[in-house]
Amino acid sequence: MTSTLNDRPAVAPALHVADRGTASTAELVKLAAEQVSTLVRDELKLAQIELTEKGKRAGLGVGMFGGAGVVALYGVGAMLAALIIGLAAVMPAWLAALIVGVALFAVAGVLALVGKRQVKQAVPAMPQETVASVKADVDTVSASIKHYTNNGHNGSTR
Repeated sequence: MTSTLNDRPAVAPALHVADRGTASTAELVKLAAEQVSTLVRDELKLAQIELTEKGKRAGLGVGMFGGAGVVALYGVGAMLAALIIGLAAVMPAWLAALIVGVALFAVAGVLALVGKRQVKQAVPAMPQETVASVKADVDTVSASIKHYTNNGHNGSTR
């Protein structure tokens, strides 16, 4: 199911256009808060639908990657066996297997060290830039509200 902006329920205004001229600031703020709340709920529903669809596709893709990984693992095993057999033509088989095994352990060690460094850089898992951005947004809105209320806008009728 593909969702679009047209799938959202219509938002009915709480005040008629004719009433807006006599509405107090408090009523207008309440109306704006209700509409923002409805908008946020609708956006979250739309995001949930979209993420569900993408999750299904991602799950299928991950399963295929997993299958490819298993087949590739068998291919690597076959190539290693061919390498050992090829080296066994010029040296004892046990020595050929030992050389290939030591080389594999060396590659595994390097990969483990690089992976450890990457994991250290990923910690902490908290999205710090996003948190800072949200805090800045909250501070901006708070400052705007304080400025608005300090300049004589106290909710009285205009």
